[in-house]
Amino acid sequence: MAKRGMLIVLSGPSGVGKGTVRKAIFDQGGNDFQYSISMTTRKPREGEVNGVDYYFVSKEEFEHNIETGQMLEYAKYVDNYYGTPLKYVNETLDQGKDVFLEIEVNGALQVRKKSPDGVFVFLTPPDLMELKQRIINRGTEDMETINKRMKKAVEEIRMMQDYDFAVVNDKVENAVESIKTIIRSERFRVARVFPEYEEMLGDK
Repeated sequence: MAKRGMLIVLSGPSGVGKGTVRKAIFDQGGNDFQYSISMTTRKPREGEVNGVDYYFVSKEEFEHNIETGQMLEYAKYVDNYYGTPLKYVNETLDQGKDVFLEIEVNGALQVRKKSPDGVFVFLTPPDLMELKQRIINRGTEDMETINKRMKKAVEEIRMMQDYDFAVVNDKVENAVESIKTIIRSERFRVARVFPEYEEMLGDK
């Protein structure tokens, strides 16, 4: 039976650039992990593709998945649901493959309770003014919604203490390299490799 894969969770406040950093990681290639696509009820932004960036579904479909226990995690954020379908994650981990999640902060904390041995990385902006400007530059939301996001971002940054690592997204290429270094080092953590040796030594 294959050793269960490692769960890698990238999270952080809205507008910090999680999607951009995640895309850059996977565009580089040579990764030993699979990307788990999140599900959301928000409308696609320009250039986003259903089944690639997100699974875009109706509110009714998402709530049905919640009721039937088909979500690993989910959160409602500024009037939209976001979450991770459970089946794909479990099947991939059981095959011995690592799974990479890019999710909202509240969802990440749900996953932490269910999978405490995951690797939890918090992506943070250089400062709050930079974060606000990034959200404004999207050009997809009015100022009322932007101000809601900023208030929420302050709350989320305080939750950083519940993560294992914090990476500042000042430049995308720097953030990518930091995250890949974290993942590489985690593979060698004694708590992850020792069970194999216990089996080899006949301790289990």
